[in-house]
Amino acid sequence: MSDRASEIQTIFNNIAPVYDNLNDWLSLGLHRVWKQMTVKWSHAKTGDTCIDLCCGSGDLTQILARQAGKTGQVFGVDFSPGLLAIAKQRTQNQYPPLPITWVEADVLHLPFPDNHFHCATMGYGLRNVTDIPQCLRELYRILKPGSTAAILDFHRPYNPIMENLQQWYLQNIVVNTAQNFGLTEEYAYISPSLDKFPQGQQQVKLAQQAGFSTATHYQITGGIMGVLQITK
Repeated sequence: MSDRASEIQTIFNNIAPVYDNLNDWLSLGLHRVWKQMTVKWSHAKTGDTCIDLCCGSGDLTQILARQAGKTGQVFGVDFSPGLLAIAKQRTQNQYPPLPITWVEADVLHLPFPDNHFHCATMGYGLRNVTDIPQCLRELYRILKPGSTAAILDFHRPYNPIMENLQQWYLQNIVVNTAQNFGLTEEYAYISPSLDKFPQGQQQVKLAQQAGFSTATHYQITGGIMGVLQITK
């Protein structure tokens, strides 16, 4: 694992205990709506074999599993053992049980065969991988032909007014709130990570270069969020 990957892993292990509460607070609960939209755009169906990459504490994975139903199979993959432990704990006593298998793995080197999954999702993970093209190539490899993936993440708005609003919110609300939990450094990384993250049309080009036949980037919430929908 590279030094940068190890640093990111440490960040997410540190925030694991308060990750869900902070996300609810900072997004006013809207992140759950955005994740529902992401599952819809993945075209997940009952009985599908699905994968949720960078699954974190597993709330997107659970939405995907409910869509796949009891005849489906869902894999939640993350390289943070702290977040995976919370994901497992949250689902172990659910009834009826959800068809989820939790896997600790690097999304740049996935332990799955070629052409295996009917669909895929990723929430707030692509921005944090150390090699976005490699991540997209791995995603392409494991998807069946004709399958779709939907990738949700923060996005730098094209509109300067919305970009300034996003910058103000990240600095004055997100970082200050995280400070109350002793996690200032862990959440301060979001803004600089966005500066390096490819914008929508750049993401489309990267997906096409990885082999995907169609790629569309949807701006949501005024362009502050985006969903990249890609089909093999």
